Amino acid sequence: MPTPIDAGSIGIDFAHLAPEIILTLAAIAVVLVDLVVRNKQILAWLSIAGVLASGVAAIALWTSGAGGASYSGVVITDLFGTFFKIVLLGGTLLALLLSPAYVNRRLSRFHGEYYGLLLLSTVGMMLLVSVGELISILLALEIQTFALVALIALLKDARSTESALKFLLLSAVATAVMLYGMAILFGLTGTTFIADMAVAVEARVETGGLANNLALIIAAVLILVGFGFKISSVPFQMWAPPVYEGAPTPIVGYLSVASKAAGFAVLVRLFATAFGQAGLDALDWPLLIGVLAIASMTLGNIVAIVQTNVKRLLAYSTIAQAGYILIGVAAMGNGAAGVYELAVSGILFYLAAYTVSNLAAFGALVALSPPGGGTDSIEELTGGAARSPLAGIVLTVALISLIGLPPTGLFVGKIYLFYGAVQGDLWWLALIGALNSFVSAYYYLRPVRRLWAGGGATQETDARRSPSLRASMALSAAGVIALGIIPPWAISLATEAASAFSP
Repeated sequence: MPTPIDAGSIGIDFAHLAPEIILTLAAIAVVLVDLVVRNKQILAWLSIAGVLASGVAAIALWTSGAGGASYSGVVITDLFGTFFKIVLLGGTLLALLLSPAYVNRRLSRFHGEYYGLLLLSTVGMMLLVSVGELISILLALEIQTFALVALIALLKDARSTESALKFLLLSAVATAVMLYGMAILFGLTGTTFIADMAVAVEARVETGGLANNLALIIAAVLILVGFGFKISSVPFQMWAPPVYEGAPTPIVGYLSVASKAAGFAVLVRLFATAFGQAGLDALDWPLLIGVLAIASMTLGNIVAIVQTNVKRLLAYSTIAQAGYILIGVAAMGNGAAGVYELAVSGILFYLAAYTVSNLAAFGALVALSPPGGGTDSIEELTGGAARSPLAGIVLTVALISLIGLPPTGLFVGKIYLFYGAVQGDLWWLALIGALNSFVSAYYYLRPVRRLWAGGGATQETDARRSPSLRASMALSAAGVIALGIIPPWAISLATEAASAFSP
């Protein structure tokens, strides 16, 4: 007779996974309700209700101060992970609000699939920021990846299908490369739990130096390659432009922020915890990540200048934005406790500001797109502010924020990251980041100029027909301005989350 499992002995605590459990149940409910209701608008509101309920559970985790490891150490509950859960749920909520206008027009046959897959993708990302074990990280990655592949292909036209296939194949390659790195790391440390790896890594570095631990270098590089794909940094960014161009616009906005936030969360947790300060010092972490940051910022901004498709422009923009965030990741390797917390809190604040800024931009693009879908060219934005003043204002605010101009959230975010780099003796990296911000103003302001120019089509826009789309644009624009004018409250939360995360 098999021995019964003692829940207490393996630390099962459903409260630690309450946000994920609630969202999974909501996704199942959406799929089932889709089979029996004629009014498909119910599915959108059911999804929004699920996200709100999951958000309440995440906030309860934050306010209760719940922490520690559960499920035999697989799930890690701390303020660092909870902060990212709240950001992911906020981004999902904004994406859901802007979706009905687009789904009714372009995806009318796939309401249940669209909303169910969107929620399941968020579940995968929330698990990703919470787990502390390599096999679980890979499983969470696959949950989000397969859901995203299906969402990208939902339009079922040639471009959408091609985008989904490219994303699937390149994601599979990146995951395989990451798996090789994790396998080597497991062989070197004898464990798949990242909290237990630091001691083994430190012992190897101290006894043989990194030069005599080539396997450790290879493991770190292979894992970085895998996460480089997830955050769309150079030289692993090749998937972003075709996927952004062919996927449904709300999914592009969601993918650009949620996947990036989850990728950076697990990147920071894995390397800061598993490698520890000794491993980061031996890898020459600031220089290694600094080179990736410079390459991402520079290539993203320069190639974006020549783009005529607004979605491809935002694809190269997100590559550049990954470079800015990598400045904070590079500063983590300084070693000083104050600089470490400053760098991590800067990453958290920047990702929150980037989430509302980019979703504001994509919400405005959904509102301004022609009824037939259009070509997503920058020229199609001509006179857009006259067709929909709200969408014109929101897109302008979002693009100004992406440049990093006051009074917007990403202005504060860039100052935060650059200050952390300077404090970490990486002034040269902060300087290059500032110069890249000046370059980016050229291509970000091109759509703004077309937006407020005279002429253009005068057809009715989705912004006038969809209250939820207007709500999404208003909330995201308000978030952009609030983070720029009164940032102390968000900085305080980011600092609290960063200080609670001790590698």
